[in-house]
Amino acid sequence: MRLAKEFLDFGLYTNNLEGMLDFWQNTVGLPFEEMLPTGGGGRQHRHGLNGAVMKINHSRDPLPDERAAGYSELLIRRDGIDEVQRFTDPDGNLVSLVPAGYRGVTSAGMVVRVGSLERARAYYGGALQLDEIEPGTFRCGGSLVLLEEDPGRPMAGEIRAPGYRYMTVQVWDCDAEFAAIVAKGGAAANRPRTFGEVARFGFVRDPDGNWLELSQRASLTGPLPPNAG
Repeated sequence: MRLAKEFLDFGLYTNNLEGMLDFWQNTVGLPFEEMLPTGGGGRQHRHGLNGAVMKINHSRDPLPDERAAGYSELLIRRDGIDEVQRFTDPDGNLVSLVPAGYRGVTSAGMVVRVGSLERARAYYGGALQLDEIEPGTFRCGGSLVLLEEDPGRPMAGEIRAPGYRYMTVQVWDCDAEFAAIVAKGGAAANRPRTFGEVARFGFVRDPDGNWLELSQRASLTGPLPPNAG
């Protein structure tokens, strides 16, 4: 993929906005950047994360009790510490502050539990064309995806549900990258569409149903294509 930003972003959904903001800002120490409306009364609270963005999506309506995604633990590089510091946020999501270089992390990494390591490696290395720096560990710019095999785990549920639900990769051409991933065996989830003058975005899913957003953000790439409807 031709990246427009050298870091993956990470998205979760919650009904517990106050508790989650307190945890991620004060316990984890992420700086708040901005709030964006996402339609239907939803709000996305964006926080800086070593060059990436942590997106806390708040829903005013109760979220469905969906099957958990494979995104199981977020690793965040934290300077000035010598040991891993593990936490669980108010919704039960695992997050670890780690010394630079722990498991190769220099910015952030997401641990992804997959039913078949072989099948997942073919997707992340083949369909997504990410660099595999060691078996089961893939680099996307300055971010890592760390696969861990969990045989028999069910497919991930729908995207709008509690917990870590998706990752976002910023690209120069959303339509081209979407088509290339699908042609290489990735599953088309939501085909690209344009959100005002902000971004053109679509979603694909890995063999375990985990969601990946492909985003062509105008603030990074310049004006969106005039025919992107």
